[in-house]
Formats: sequence, structure tokens, C-alpha cells
Amino acid sequence: MSEHFDLIVIGGGSGGMATARRAASYGKRVVLIERGRLGGTCVNVGCVPKKVMWHAADFAEAASHAHDYGFDLGEIRHDWPRLVKNRETYIERLNGIYARNLDKDDVEFVAGDARFSGERTVAVGERELSADHVVIATGGKPNWPDVPGAALGTDSDGFFEWPERPAQVAIVGSGYIACELAGVLNGLGTKVSLLLRRDHVIKAFDAMLGDTLIERMKEAGIDVRTQCSASELSEDGDGIRVDFEDGGDSLHVDRLLWAIGRLPNTDGLSVEATGLELAADGTIAVDEWQDTSVEGVHALGDVTGGVELTPVAIAAGRRLSDRLFGGMPDRKLDYSNIPTVVFTHPPIGTVGLSEADARKQFGDDAVKIYTSHYVALYHGVLEHKIPSDMKLVCVGGDERVVGAHVIGDGADEMLQGFAVAVKMGATKKDLDDTVAIHPTSAEEFVTMT
Repeated sequence: MSEHFDLIVIGGGSGGMATARRAASYGKRVVLIERGRLGGTCVNVGCVPKKVMWHAADFAEAASHAHDYGFDLGEIRHDWPRLVKNRETYIERLNGIYARNLDKDDVEFVAGDARFSGERTVAVGERELSADHVVIATGGKPNWPDVPGAALGTDSDGFFEWPERPAQVAIVGSGYIACELAGVLNGLGTKVSLLLRRDHVIKAFDAMLGDTLIERMKEAGIDVRTQCSASELSEDGDGIRVDFEDGGDSLHVDRLLWAIGRLPNTDGLSVEATGLELAADGTIAVDEWQDTSVEGVHALGDVTGGVELTPVAIAAGRRLSDRLFGGMPDRKLDYSNIPTVVFTHPPIGTVGLSEADARKQFGDDAVKIYTSHYVALYHGVLEHKIPSDMKLVCVGGDERVVGAHVIGDGADEMLQGFAVAVKMGATKKDLDDTVAIHPTSAEEFVTMT
């Protein structure tokens, strides 16, 4: 006989945790199933450990500027194993906090592999669980290419297992992960080759951001190769030889990292037992309410193939529980104007429409663009000055701000407030009427002409 719950959540990442805890706050009986470490990709092999590594590279960059600020630091050496140990200690602490939060909120935790045995029935080991509602929040996993020798490389999960920093690395990809890890490794002293299949990076964003990032990467010493596709990997002593489709010279590196996108974690779930059909890429289709085509079965986060960001999964999960159990029948996530940051060097912040998307949606005549190219005061006394770039995308006679984009120091922290303004429908005049905070980089957003 199955044990019955109000809600079963499959997946203990940020989205699953948020859904389960919010449902439990309404007095519902909730069980959460996770086969790995609590916290999912974000906590264990994503946002959190990545940001720790970003901080390390940022510190290295700041140390290189010390002389121009009057400091003589002597030889700067970095202890990669010590950083990894401290990073993993921090993550283990977060894993414990997640477990205690489930216990505090009376969410039952079951460790193991979940698979559907019926429409809203799930088997985990010898246990069979049923519920009025089931939420699939199993996240994603790195994609791998079908090229000979691909297994000689690793993916972003494997990156966090490196015991030592390699001297030379090739990174294949053009998205968040590829660009972020290229900056981290380069900043800590690794020779990095970034291999792009086409000519662009972070191509879903405003073109200014990607174009400027490539310039900054090259200036920082990253070997950015465009129109470059690996055809085969082979062993090369203790390293890897990379051959290319165009027959050009081989590349010899210590490690190669595949960062070519992610796939949904739906293998082994047996979703067909519910009557659901997966898309060709394995994603689960949902409507604006996070509902699948099967009543009582819901999905959110990366497994749906939508906006693959931790705060999006958390927000969607909380709103879903509000709707199902909190007496809020109209509660759902608004997926428009979601801000995001890319922790590159320098960082990128973006919210709203790109210039190209705004022109496509509203027409060229309705769009007005404001830009700022400036050198932040921090770089004023440095011998090597790195400029920053901003763009506001405005539409209509009132110049409503539909996009705000920035690449440069402080982009990661300044964007949150401006995202609120864009979400609320601020106009260019609203920004103009806001008194600037001087001297900051953020003031450029309210002083553009």
C-alpha cells in the first residue's frame, strides 16, 4: 500500500526545496525526494562554488593593481587545493542548512532515485508514495558532444573536482559557463583557449555585451578562437590533443572542458507512467501555471527548458505552492523582465529586451538607444585602464525603458535595483530625474544623454 501525501516533490535543488517548504508552511504533508546532495546544481556544482572561484580570480586581479595603489605585496602565490578545501567546507555547511530547513518545516526527506509507477504515484526503493500533486524539479545536467575522444574532456561538474589548477585549458562553448570559467581560470594563472563554434558569446543577450566581452577577454590574455569546432580528442602524453574540423593546427592542453549547454534530468523518471510525453530534447512542457498535460503533475526549473536560473525556479515553486495550497488561485510567475548576471571578468548585468529584440517587437522608429562608454574611477590611477559599457533600450514617446545592459566592474551588484525600475515600467525621464550617487559606476545609468 502506498503512503499518501498532499505533495511529492522530486528534486532537492533550489526550486524543489522552495516548493516543498512553501507547501509545508500551509500545513500540508510534503515529501521531498533527492538522489544526490541537497541544494542541486546551484549549491553543489553551479552558482555557489562558481562564485567562490570568481571571487578568487577577482582577488588575484585586485592584487595585480596593488602597486598602482601604493602597495608592495611581493610575490603573490595561489594555493588551489586550499581554495578547493575551503569551498567544499562551505558547500557542506550549506547542505546541512538545507537538511535542517526541511526538518524544521516538517518536510519528509527521502534519499534515493524516484520513478513514476502511476499518474501521481512514485516509487523510491521499496517505498511507494502517492500524492494529490507531484512536482518534477529534477534540474539539468551538462551536455556532451558526439565526437571521438570526447570522454577525455570533462564538464562543469568535473571542473569542481580538479585537485590542481592546470597550466593550459581549452574550453568549448559560448554561454554563461564557458565564459565564466574562462575568466576564473585565466585570472588564477591558467592559459585559456576559448573555442567558439561561431563568432559570438552569450548570443541571447544584447550584442554589445558579447562583443565587448570578447574584447575584454582578448585583452586579458584569453585565446579566443572563432569558427572553431573540435573534431577529435586524443591522448597527448599527460595531456590532450585537440584536432579541428577545418584541419588547422592541433591544440595541446592539460585539460579540456565541455560547456556546450545543458539537458534536462528526466532519464530514469519513467514519466510515461503518468501519461506524459517528453519533448525530443527530454524537457517537460508546462503552461504558465507550471502545469503539465496531466492533472496534478507539475514541473518547474531547468527540467522545463525555460529560463535556467536558480531564482526563477525558486520563484516559480513558491508561487505554485501558493496557488495549490495557499488560497491564491491567480498566483503564478511573470517570466518577463527577469534580470540576470554573468560572472565573467568583467561581470555582465542585463534585464529586459536587447536592442535587436526591441526593434523587432516595436519597430525601428519606436526605439531609442542610450549608451555610455566610461572608465570607472577605480581604474583612474591604474596604468592599464579597463572601460565599462552601458546601454538603455527605450521605446515609445515616453521612452519607457525596456532593456538595461551593463558590462564592467560592479555590474553584478548594481543591476538588481535597476531591474526593479524596468519591471515597474520606468521611463528615461524617471531615470533622468533620479539624483546620481557620485562617484559610482551606477550613476551612469541615470546620467546618459
